[in-house]
Order: sequence, then structure tokens, then C-alpha cells
Amino acid sequence: MKERCAGVLMNVSSLPGPYGVGCFGDEALEWVDTLCDMGFSQWQVLPLGPLDSAGSPYAGNSAFAGNELYIDPRELRKRGLITEAEERAARYGGSPFTADYPFAWRTREELLRRAYERCGPAEQEADEAFAADKAWAADYALYRALKVRYQGLPWWEWPDGCRQYETVKAAPVDPELRRETGYHLFVQRLFFEGWSKIRAYAAQKGVSLIGDMPIYLSMDSADVWSRLPLFQMDPDTFQPEKVAGVPPDYFSAEGQLWGNPLYNWTAMEQDGYVWWIDRIAAAFELYDTVRIDHFRAFASYWAVDAKAASAREGGWERGPGIRLFDAVKDRLGPLSILAEDLGVFGRDVNDLLEQTGFPGMRVIQFGFDPAGDSVHLPHHYPAHCVAYVGTHDNNTLLGWLWEASPEEREFALRYCGFEGGDWGEGGYQSPACRRIIETVWRSAARLAVIPFQDLCGFGSDARMNIPGLPESNWRFRTTADTIEGLDRRYFREINRLFRR
Repeated sequence: MKERCAGVLMNVSSLPGPYGVGCFGDEALEWVDTLCDMGFSQWQVLPLGPLDSAGSPYAGNSAFAGNELYIDPRELRKRGLITEAEERAARYGGSPFTADYPFAWRTREELLRRAYERCGPAEQEADEAFAADKAWAADYALYRALKVRYQGLPWWEWPDGCRQYETVKAAPVDPELRRETGYHLFVQRLFFEGWSKIRAYAAQKGVSLIGDMPIYLSMDSADVWSRLPLFQMDPDTFQPEKVAGVPPDYFSAEGQLWGNPLYNWTAMEQDGYVWWIDRIAAAFELYDTVRIDHFRAFASYWAVDAKAASAREGGWERGPGIRLFDAVKDRLGPLSILAEDLGVFGRDVNDLLEQTGFPGMRVIQFGFDPAGDSVHLPHHYPAHCVAYVGTHDNNTLLGWLWEASPEEREFALRYCGFEGGDWGEGGYQSPACRRIIETVWRSAARLAVIPFQDLCGFGSDARMNIPGLPESNWRFRTTADTIEGLDRRYFREINRLFRR
């Protein structure tokens, strides 16, 4: 990004809407309009792929597929694939402030299966064209169809023969399985058509989309099943010897034991990193800029014995380094990539950032150590970085102020020029939050990003995620009334004042 600009982090799941979770409806287009009205030119979303059972978008069952919950039921009705009564029956009567994933999963699948049963030749031809265009789609549809056949069991618990991808691909596909794979192709096509509409509208309005790419995948995923040699998995037992995590850090004294399978970087290098090239190319079909989560693992990654009880028991192992990104650049050319370089890291991560030229991240909440001089304090920000008020893993600004130590809070307020009043006051005009936001905005960083919750001055009950906590995350939602209440004039002014 060559010019100074600003963006808002708000996931699609958090958008208003009538179906228990945000989706690709008019509400998304109206949100783009709101961004424009406030002077923002960037919209950052969390990964758009399938969610895990806890609602997390960071451990999905595919590196390429989209989240079917984001398909707008009203679009199915417009196409004549469901009735008005069926669409209305899928509307949610609970709290509009919390995503209800179980409700959304159940009702959306019912609608999508009804819609698929009513598809005519034109829809079927479109599905076939979609599968021909997306090299990953047929394998993903086959994986999902087998998951249905074997009642949701993970792929390594399927019958012998089905666990081996090559064996399944070589066998004739029976009509029942073909019908089920067809359904999943239909669903994926609808997802991509829906997001394409939003991306085109955003481009028309001058809003660029920033997407998030998780570094790891769930072990129970189409990619691990169909590309087993590319992961550190035992080919006989189908189990990993080591899994992903991070050592003790800002978020957890025990570290975080994620449990994802690790990549076999030797095998990936031997085939020229084709899977990663395809994955990054696919991401740029969705977004204008891609933020790669846990970028430091490309330099060195934390590997933990699969039987370990804690991430403390892990150790660092060498990643692919610049070789991967040289291969990506050779195939795809220069790309707009942001590197999430937070956490525990050493010189190797700094070296890789310098070699790639990707901007790293700064998060102001990490900087308020009254005894230190952190790189996360805005007076240290280079132009070539992304400055965050907070990320999906952080507390809200107001929540941080309430939960910080008195020394941290006093230093933060003095540093940001808070000159009196109630530091604990929340809401749209929260004076302490505004001073912190303005401190980020006046920094040298070309791109500044603020979570939606901090536009509103919400407290810690509006957090998107608490790292290391397996439940009750990813559920934050907002309403049209809340968005309407934003102080648009204020954000227009600071974006103008600080040339963003």
C-alpha cells in the first residue's frame, strides 16, 4: 500500500441479518456503504473458509472451500429454489448480538438441500463449469460426500480403502455418492458467486478487501486426506507424530496447543511448493490483500509431540524460509501480502520479513509496558507496517483499559494524551478510546486498522476470541441500529485529518 489509508476489521459472521449469523446479503453491501461514508477504504475479514465445530475459522476442513453459512437464503428465494415460507422459517428469533452456529448450520443445510433438489439443467451446467474451473473443488466435494456417508467420522476412521485418497479416486463413483458430491459443488458455487457480488460492489465503491489466511488446517480436512505426503503424518497409522502450537506468550503462560498437522516442507519443496502456490493464488481470487496468519512459522515453527499435554513441551524447527516465497513470486508475480509477525520470534523472522518485503504488524495494546520501549509503541512504527488498534485475538480497547494494571493504564493514557475525564467511559464517544485510536491514526504506518467493536467503544463482553479458550468464541454480532449509531462524522474527520 503506497498511500496512507485506514480500514475496519469486521468478520462476515458479525454482520446484521435475520439468520443467526451474518451472510452475503444486502447487509454486507450496506456495510461497504458505511465504510465509504466514514472515509475508510479497507475492509478486513477473518478467513471465509469452513468453520470448525466451535465456530473458529482458523482450523477449517479445506484451504480452498468457502463457508456455506454465508450463503444468503434470500438469494435462493430470488432464484426460485426455495419458497418465501421456507426462507422465513430459517429466520432466527434469538439474540441479534450473538452468532448461533448450531441454528445456522441446521437451517442453512435444510434450505440448501431443498434448493439443490429443485435445480434444473442450467444450475447443473453451472456446477459442472465451476468444478472444471476450480481444481480443488472435486476433491473437496468427494471428501464432504464421504463424511456424510460415514456419519461425520474423521477420514482416518473411514473403512480401509476410503482412508486412502488414491484408492477412492481410482474407484467408480456410485450414483448416491455422485449425487452428494454434486450437492457440495452446488453449495460452493453459491458461496463464490455471493462473495464475488460483494467484492465487485466494494471495488466499485473504492473499498479494498483484506482477507486472512490461516497457516494451518484441521487434520480432518480435505487437503490432509487428499495430499497426505505433504503433511508430517504417518502413512500407515494416519496419525501425526508432532503437531502445531506456540510456546508461552502474551496470551497464555502454558502456550497454545493447537493440534494441527505440520507441513512436510521437504516434500513441498520437491514439487516446487505447488500446493502453496495454488492456495495463495486462490486467496487472491477472493481478496485484494492477503494477511498470512502466524507468518513466523515460515521461518521456524513450534512443533509439539502429538501426545504432549502442553505446548510447553515443544521446540523450534526450521521452516521453508524465502524459498517458498521466491517460488510464489516466480509463478504469481508481486502480491499484496501482510505478514502477521506477532508472538515469540527471533532474528530469523526479521530476516524473512526483510527478504520478502512484506509489511509486518504492530498492535498498540502490546506496547504499554511502562518500563519498556516496545516496538508496538507508535513512535516506533515504520511506514511499511500495518498498525492495529486490536486484532480478533485482543481484548477491546475499553476492555483492555479496565483489565490493565494501574501502571499500564496510567502509562497508556499519558502516552496518548488523555487529559482528564472518565477513562472507563465506553460507548461511541469514549474519550479514552478515542485518544488511543488517534495515536494509532497519527503514526507513520501507511495502513491503520480498527476492529468494529472499538468503533463502538464496547467492553470485553464484545471480544471476538480469547486465545486458548476453546468455547464461547467467534460469536460477536452487531445490528443495523448499532451501525447506524456510529459517529460517522468523527471517523470521517480523523481519516481526513491524518490523511487516511
